[in-house]
Amino acid sequence: MSDPSAYAYPSSNSARLSTTSSVYTDGRQNRTKSLLERNLNRTKGAEVSLSALSFLFSEMIQYAQKRVNGIQDLERKLNELGYRVGLRMLELLVWRDRNPKRETRVLSILYFIHTALWKGLFGKQADSLEKSTENEDEFMISDNEPILTKYISVPRELSQLNCNAFIAGVVEAILDSAQFPARVTAHTVPIDGFPLRTTILIKFDKEVLEREEMLK
Repeated sequence: MSDPSAYAYPSSNSARLSTTSSVYTDGRQNRTKSLLERNLNRTKGAEVSLSALSFLFSEMIQYAQKRVNGIQDLERKLNELGYRVGLRMLELLVWRDRNPKRETRVLSILYFIHTALWKGLFGKQADSLEKSTENEDEFMISDNEPILTKYISVPRELSQLNCNAFIAGVVEAILDSAQFPARVTAHTVPIDGFPLRTTILIKFDKEVLEREEMLK
């Protein structure tokens, strides 16, 4: 299979990913904290640079590509990797929330994903949250300029590939963990001015809609 990703990285002026470092003064070692040792409740100054994120995601795609046989299989693998991240991301977001609560309604959990999750991952909220006009069990969260795939160029022969299947996996994990089981997929839906616009399609299980009806 041809490599579906070609990456270009921001200039060296971008902030760099923090790593453990040591400074020696008068024979004594003053050790700064690594990224993994930082307080989970503190986010200022702990952001990962876009170049580091792009490089990491590039490696993830190459890792997944070596273990699949087609586009659908590759998207499924990326979805599985995103699912692992989503399980941990929900725990982190709840930990950081000063007044955490369990969401019990569909719109509430979707709004949480649209705002809190997107801000936690990308520093901004998603661009839109919509309900399907054709199917009661379908909702869509759209990002006009998805950061994760900003430096990915997909070859023409792989035009159906959407590497934001990784984000779909993150969303699916959060919904499953919050007791809103759903099937989540990523689709490229370009509009004027936003050729890379991606829509995360969420299709809830029947039991979710039945519970929602009872809570009205």
